[in-house]
Amino acid sequence: MKKINIGIVGVGRMGSIHLENLVTKFTNARVLAISDTSPNVEALAEKYQVAKVYSQFESMIKDSEIDAVVICSPTDLHATHIIKAAKAGKHIFCEKPMDLSLETVKEVLEIVKIAGVKLFIAFNRRYDPNFQRVEKMVKGGKIGDPQIIKITSRDPGPPPLPYIKVSGGLFLDMAIHDFDMARFISGKEVVEVFSKGTVFIDKGIGDAGDIDTAATILTMEDNSMVIIDNSRKASYGYDQRIEVFGSKGMCGSENMLHDNHFHWDENGIHGALPMDFFMDRYLKSYYNEMDSFLNCLLNNTEPKPSGMDGLMSIAIGLAAKTSLQEGRTVKLSKLL
Repeated sequence: MKKINIGIVGVGRMGSIHLENLVTKFTNARVLAISDTSPNVEALAEKYQVAKVYSQFESMIKDSEIDAVVICSPTDLHATHIIKAAKAGKHIFCEKPMDLSLETVKEVLEIVKIAGVKLFIAFNRRYDPNFQRVEKMVKGGKIGDPQIIKITSRDPGPPPLPYIKVSGGLFLDMAIHDFDMARFISGKEVVEVFSKGTVFIDKGIGDAGDIDTAATILTMEDNSMVIIDNSRKASYGYDQRIEVFGSKGMCGSENMLHDNHFHWDENGIHGALPMDFFMDRYLKSYYNEMDSFLNCLLNNTEPKPSGMDGLMSIAIGLAAKTSLQEGRTVKLSKLL
């Protein structure tokens, strides 16, 4: 069996997930190298028996044995790393977003196209088994024509303030997943965006120029609507739900709980809370998305999500920011 030789840049939280999955769960891939400036990188390389360690990304992509790179570096390095990898002829798996500038993303996609390499954007929620079932039901006409989609996405707690300051904010860091899910579940494109938001949880988030709570309405090309609510802190855990209402019925996906026990008594019905960490909630999706990336390389098929999917979600996120700041509906066509 042919194996894809992988180089990973950035072995923080996300990079470590992909590193462990690639080393322990895939027979069609080999992690040949990792690149990071962290003092822990040597220990990780030893733990997972990675043969090569590079302190500089530029050195790693010069390695002729490497077929593809997994980019898990900080957001502000994604575009640079994609461009350098593409010019070196390496296929690319990149964590979202590609960049916080739409013009930069367009330039990146043009360079990738010229280089003739594959670019996979890691919107892992497309590969969550429950959300995939919902998408298949909608696509298969089980509920008729979708009219209203509701997406709830609430974190158990906000990330550290230093991260918020460089992440692109709630719309481009957190809700960007939900913007991608809106297109994935509906199979339609967004034409208008209206967002409201505020700070309820941490004044420091507001001082950093961001919000921690938002509601967004997306108008799709067929006039159906997607209603998204986001919060940086749900006291009961990681709240991830989808509901699709259509002309012939409704379908959706509820939260994944720590376990499925229940207890009924005179005071009510009691059970477990939702999972409280994204790596637990989406563990299967991280495996599934990497499996899809490797298969598209081995079978020469198109990556899904693609670079264009990444661009569209960034455009929606920027439209949401403009809507919040200016208090108006924003047409997506004005940004693209």
